[in-house]
Amino acid sequence: MDDKLRKRITMFYIAGVVNLFIGIYVALAGRSFLNGDQYTTVVLFFLGFAAVDFYFPEMLKKKWRNDMQKLEEQRRQLNTKPPQA
Repeated sequence: MDDKLRKRITMFYIAGVVNLFIGIYVALAGRSFLNGDQYTTVVLFFLGFAAVDFYFPEMLKKKWRNDMQKLEEQRRQLNTKPPQA
């Protein structure tokens, strides 16, 4: 896997962990300084972004695997074509 892609995936996971911790913190301690609507909105915001941050790396890995499979199929096709006269 390309280093650039690996770094991007790692950053998504780090951001997901950070958003998850902030979401849990707000869920546990947020009632004391946020009213009901703000509390719900902020908790859902952070937990939603945490979910997206864990979802994107899986999609990037899946796309990379599919691209590598297509590339390998193209290489096989080029190697199996009969020589042209």
